[in-house]
Amino acid sequence: MDDRERHSAGMKVRREVLGAAHVDRAESTKTSFTEPFQDLITRYAWGEIWSRPGLPRQTRSLITLAMLIALNRSDEFRMHVRAALNNKVSREEIQEVLLQSAIYCGVPAANTAFHLAQEVFAEIDAAS
Repeated sequence: MDDRERHSAGMKVRREVLGAAHVDRAESTKTSFTEPFQDLITRYAWGEIWSRPGLPRQTRSLITLAMLIALNRSDEFRMHVRAALNNKVSREEIQEVLLQSAIYCGVPAANTAFHLAQEVFAEIDAAS
């Protein structure tokens, strides 16, 4: 696959996982400074990794949540909670990842993740 095909495949997966509205916002706010980064993540995160057949998207979402908890990346964690729900991960499965992260990433990290996930759930429920 060449870079153009990888970008196209990545954009398709990115829209499916994150939602068209999120991707459209990111695309509309990119600048000449951020455009290379947007291209990089579209081609490699979405076109290479998320497009691979080796793991189902639900599993990729759960792994991503755990890594973002470990790295204390709140903004990305919130985005990927929504993505996990788009990928048909249940709230109970998200809860299990957060509980396990308390042991492997630390209670403060899991505590923050529980608060953030609850906020995302409340936003989604309010919009329904």
